[in-house]
Amino acid sequence: MQKLAEICVRRPIFATVIILSLVVVGIFAYGQLGLDRFPKVDIPTITITTRLVGAAPEEIETDITDKIEEAVNTISGIDQLQSVSSEGTSQVIVSFVLEKNLDVAAQEVRDKVNTILANLPKDADPPLIQKIDPDAIPVIAIALSGPAPIRDITEYADKKLRRRLESISGVGQVVIVGGRPRQINVVADTAKMTAVGVTTAQLVAALQSQNVQIPGGTSPSAPTAASSRRASSPISRSARRTATS
Repeated sequence: MQKLAEICVRRPIFATVIILSLVVVGIFAYGQLGLDRFPKVDIPTITITTRLVGAAPEEIETDITDKIEEAVNTISGIDQLQSVSSEGTSQVIVSFVLEKNLDVAAQEVRDKVNTILANLPKDADPPLIQKIDPDAIPVIAIALSGPAPIRDITEYADKKLRRRLESISGVGQVVIVGGRPRQINVVADTAKMTAVGVTTAQLVAALQSQNVQIPGGTSPSAPTAASSRRASSPISRSARRTATS
């Protein structure tokens, strides 16, 4: 090192050329550096989402969020535990230390959540456990509008546009947000229900048990085997009369 210093002092032009060479090489190398807008990063974070339609935030926190937090809180390597309880939805966010393997953490969370499934409300949807993946962030959003009713636009987006987009190479998932899917509203007349002796619970049970298809097995026949399904009988006349106003 001392020898190099002596040469640079005796030959300043040589030292200047070396420095300029390093600067030129650095500028050239800087232009060749790769740039990734969405780098592959494994963030050790797991989200647990549970839905209970119609439940108040206080009920969600007491019956779902607190139980899930108590179950997953015993997992090793947790850095931060957060939760959000809103109307009809519970979301628990579990952040682990960077050294924690994401796949192992997800499996441990599933095992802990499975132990408390029996303690959750029976009307609640099964908890949805997801790993936060930056690659799953939507890269394009399409808004639909037109003179047609919102239900027709939703039907077009679901039945036609979504399927066309999913068939494109490289598309992983297409999610429809908003819209108004088709539904049937049953307006019950309490006076008529009382007159015929039908309760609201009986009406709900009748609607749930009717108009369903049940597998009926297979019927082997050469050269193919045909599967059969048995449809339930239509809703009874008294229940149908009671359900309408």
